[in-house]
Amino acid sequence: MVKANIEIKWLDEPEDHDYPAALSYLTLVGNHQYARYTVEALKDAPVIKFKAKDIFRASKLSLLGVSNSHVKKDRKKILRGEALSPLLMVRHGNDLVIGDGYHRLCSVYSFDEDAVIPCKLV
Repeated sequence: MVKANIEIKWLDEPEDHDYPAALSYLTLVGNHQYARYTVEALKDAPVIKFKAKDIFRASKLSLLGVSNSHVKKDRKKILRGEALSPLLMVRHGNDLVIGDGYHRLCSVYSFDEDAVIPCKLV
């Protein structure tokens, strides 16, 4: 990872299609009722910000490389100056689950591990 002198732009709110994506993923880590309730709570949650490196540490996820097709797609968006959608994250017991935005997180981290990322967290 090389710290790049690139401005990473963000939307003010997650895109509408991010919520069904989070629902699909969260249904895998909890039952469907839990996932639906959680996604509704995410819709009402405020946008807050965390550093990319802290999100990775808390989520215990592996960093996807820049050769991943979704990471490549989001890196191209960043380079074109397009705004990314904030992450949707959930505290599930003692774990941090990224319901939607894992590839965006990996893309941003590839430019700057200290980048501040807007998120919704419940």
